[in-house]
Amino acid sequence: MKLEAMKNTELFDLEQTIAARLFTMYTYPWEALPNIGKCITSIGKHLPEEEYAKLGKNIWIHKTAKMARSVLMTGPAIICAGAEVRHSAFLRGNTIIGENAVVGNSCELKNVVLFNGVQVPHYNYVGDSILGYKSHMGAGAVTSNVKSDKTLVKIHAEDGDIETGLKKVGAILGDGVEVGCGSVLNPGTVIGKNSNIYPLSSVRGCVEPNSIYKKQGEVVEKEDRE
Repeated sequence: MKLEAMKNTELFDLEQTIAARLFTMYTYPWEALPNIGKCITSIGKHLPEEEYAKLGKNIWIHKTAKMARSVLMTGPAIICAGAEVRHSAFLRGNTIIGENAVVGNSCELKNVVLFNGVQVPHYNYVGDSILGYKSHMGAGAVTSNVKSDKTLVKIHAEDGDIETGLKKVGAILGDGVEVGCGSVLNPGTVIGKNSNIYPLSSVRGCVEPNSIYKKQGEVVEKEDRE
């Protein structure tokens, strides 16, 4: 996957997130990761009080969102219209949950943007990551956001490695990505639009859009069924 295909404008429909201006400020999604918290605070100040309830200093929850009583949250955070956050979810701060997104039981989120319609419904960990419109992580699928040797994360593009300068980078999922149950997305993974990841995969590097990832070294292009 070439660097050109990893631009925010290539991976995401920016009309499908309340944080669109965050992504228009940068060319690539990993550049936005250190600024999610500031973005939330900036947006939150202008959210209409008749639509959003404010909790504490920096948590805004749309009045149509469904929040289980057992959810544990720290700010800053924005939970958008129609979102559902289920039993025992743990939101650790710097979290944007888009419209009609689902965060399931016992899931943990930290420094993330979930675009509208994203589903992380069962036992998922998503940290230092961005999940595009209507992407979905199957049960038990997680992002790994720190390398085992604790060195800075690189993005392994087809046309050369990209230094992020960050110790923590999880996964970047383009719009419509499907991640199978029990999969691990290693630090700096980028998955292009509308790709599918087989269950129990360990994904490292980048996956082309409109692909099926079966295992490392076996990635095939989706067939056009029209």
